Amino acid sequence: MAQAKTLTPAELEQVLAYIASRKFALRNRIMLLTGYWSGMRVGEIASLKISDVMNTDGTVKSEIRLTAEQTKGRQPRTVFVSQKLRDELQHYIDLRQPVNVTHPLFITAGRKGFTSNGMTQHFFWLFRNAGIAGASSHTMRRSFITNLAAKGVGVRVLASLAGHRSIAVTQKYIDVNDDMKRNAVELI
Repeated sequence: MAQAKTLTPAELEQVLAYIASRKFALRNRIMLLTGYWSGMRVGEIASLKISDVMNTDGTVKSEIRLTAEQTKGRQPRTVFVSQKLRDELQHYIDLRQPVNVTHPLFITAGRKGFTSNGMTQHFFWLFRNAGIAGASSHTMRRSFITNLAAKGVGVRVLASLAGHRSIAVTQKYIDVNDDMKRNAVELI
């Protein structure tokens, strides 16, 4: 089975432009950027409750603590949230004005929380309709790991951020491209 595509900056912009032209644009934007900028799995994103990302004062947390039930490996982990993702999440929460913090962070058109499979299908069609061939719900996670590797983040840090127990698993996520190779030889 082929690995999920990693997005180029132009492809990310293409998907975001497509999202902006559709219904539920803000929700879809934030779901995409949550995966792209945090490396969370689609099942983890689907499992998020408002209280997972929002402090009691209404601000967005800088760290999301996922419970064992929310993760693939059934191991709790901490997801570090960048400032740009916190800003996006804050905008989403401010507009949504949640009343019950135990409700899902992302809801469907039917006002229910996404299932992992439902969100996986949602991303499949979103990427397909945006014209990005080979992309899937795993694209954001793979892009996150690859982008950090290209910026020189070590594989042990990447493994920890991804929630992998083995760096061998993390290494499979890293997509090597010509720009990375060009930059590498310039280090000589």
